[in-house]
Amino acid sequence: MLISRYSKPEFNPYGDTAPDDAATLWPAPEAHGPLAATLGLPGSKSLTNRELVLSALADSPSLLRAPLHSRDSDLMVAALRQLGTTIDAVPGEGAFGDDLRITPGELFGSTTIDCGLAGTVMRFLPVVATLALGPTTFDGDEGARRRPMATTVSSLRALGADVNDDGRMALPFTVHGSGSLPGGEVTIDAGSSSQFVSALLLAGARFEKGLHLRHSGERLPSLPHIDMTIATLAGRGVTVESPALGEWMISAGPIAGAEIDIEPDLSNAAPFLAAALVAGGSVTITGWPQRTTQVGANLIDLLPRFGATVTRTADSVTVTGGESIRGVTLDLSTGGELVPNLVALAALADSPSTITGIGHIRHHETDRLAALAAEINGLGGNVTELEDGLQIEPRPLHGGPWRSYDDHRMATTGAIIGLAVAGVEIENIGTTAKTLPQFADLWRALVGEAAL
Repeated sequence: MLISRYSKPEFNPYGDTAPDDAATLWPAPEAHGPLAATLGLPGSKSLTNRELVLSALADSPSLLRAPLHSRDSDLMVAALRQLGTTIDAVPGEGAFGDDLRITPGELFGSTTIDCGLAGTVMRFLPVVATLALGPTTFDGDEGARRRPMATTVSSLRALGADVNDDGRMALPFTVHGSGSLPGGEVTIDAGSSSQFVSALLLAGARFEKGLHLRHSGERLPSLPHIDMTIATLAGRGVTVESPALGEWMISAGPIAGAEIDIEPDLSNAAPFLAAALVAGGSVTITGWPQRTTQVGANLIDLLPRFGATVTRTADSVTVTGGESIRGVTLDLSTGGELVPNLVALAALADSPSTITGIGHIRHHETDRLAALAAEINGLGGNVTELEDGLQIEPRPLHGGPWRSYDDHRMATTGAIIGLAVAGVEIENIGTTAKTLPQFADLWRALVGEAAL
């Protein structure tokens, strides 16, 4: 069972055992004055992993400048190498690690791929594996076996692939690749994740008949991520036609190699920018793109709803806190990955908040709705789960343990609350390495007003 320090209300996504490092507690730094910080961030995970897949499927080499180096991207690199792609680190000018040169080759299976908890690996690469010769088995962390995968299995079978899952419709499963895939028309329900759509679009040009994809569900979450996929394909010479909402068509053809500059991860900017509202003062993120498909760009419009002032320059965004944090009513169906950090603001606000359109985040690294309610309520808060969201009634919070559930965004959410609440201790802050290995050091420096 979970050790007593983690006996929070009702929700326990670990089952009967805690992770090996659950007893490792990280005292969340408390802010003792207004912030005045400027920092840059590593590359976008979503863009890095999409460009890695496209580079592996391309007809010539590619170079990714300033890519993300994190657990999720490392898992993608390792998996593509196992499938026969050559990926070399080359010195670059970025502050967060080498550039990557990708040389595509003939794809081979006969391997087992570790997906960890990376949704992009477990959803994107089974499609790629249909184009490899031989069987490729996919598995991951224990939490990965609970993530929805039925749409991946059923869609690949509908397109002509041989997938053996022993009836689980979940990890682990094996894709028996034949070196090609017929492709053509397929209808899926991607209501639990837009990644199912992106996975098929990324490889669709390599199918013998191309791809004609339709979404049949009532709701399609995280549309900006699909827009991102379409934009990355356009950068490789692949045109995606969309004759109707929830319908996409790609003709069979080559995917071009390219030299790509990876944008900073704007979703990872969320906790740092939110900190300005909690502690007061200002936080500036450098390298902010003028145009982007990243969901994190919505922070520019969302944070003022909570009372922030946002200032833009040609290549930066500055958020300045107001006199208090305001409660909000939001539909975040297009920005689910921002929800945990914004819920932290709502828990510290001066009035109630209701955030809806986010039922799909129950199927992320953990059930984020249940986890947020459990952890905030465990610190004295009052969060109620709705069918498709959360209702937050702010109450004075107290210190105590904050479980991360092996979820990087749960960990950073606890850090935000810890700015205002003494004694918050975060279990397994190291889970932030999924997309931002430098988080703990950057956060300490932020609160200490040190150079970042």
